[in-house]
Amino acid sequence: MNAKPPHAHGSAVLSLPNILTLGRIAAVPALVVCFFFEGMTARWVALGIFIAAGVTDFFDGYLARLWSQQSALGRMLDPIADKLLVAVTLLMLAAVGTIYGIHIWAAVVILSREVLVSGLREFLAELRVSVPVTELAKWKTTIQLVAIGILIAGPAADEVFAWTSFIGLTGLWVAAILTLYTGYDYLKSGLDYLMEDDGR
Repeated sequence: MNAKPPHAHGSAVLSLPNILTLGRIAAVPALVVCFFFEGMTARWVALGIFIAAGVTDFFDGYLARLWSQQSALGRMLDPIADKLLVAVTLLMLAAVGTIYGIHIWAAVVILSREVLVSGLREFLAELRVSVPVTELAKWKTTIQLVAIGILIAGPAADEVFAWTSFIGLTGLWVAAILTLYTGYDYLKSGLDYLMEDDGR
């Protein structure tokens, strides 16, 4: 039997899972502000915000399922919050030079995949076709978030361990390679369905 909070039967908009998701969206501008301050403290604060946002990403879905508070609003906001957090953080890391040179291509691959897969999912959703998330895609997301977190610490963490930024950039490339593979997997699933549908 699932435990339910006192407000379990209240408004879905004001449910705790949705509030956590909205908080993740609100964390994005706070994260951006940190990059406009010089000094290493701002990087650690930015990392703290990013980690807190990542924690809410786990708990909003977990609590929504535990308390049976899944809602259309939550299903809409959750992927938006995730993509905003990743896209804006990569943009700021490139803007301040933490991601530079050829490494920018890894960020471009990741961002391009997010846009393409989102468009594909939206199109297939209209046809009532579900594209399941694969285990490899989950690993890609985990590696991607860890790499971005390391890069946020970047110069500040380099003062503690000189190879920190290098590890973060390497992780970003690993995520980009997995992104290409999983993105192709999603695209193939979508195209296979469309070809089957045209052949009917």
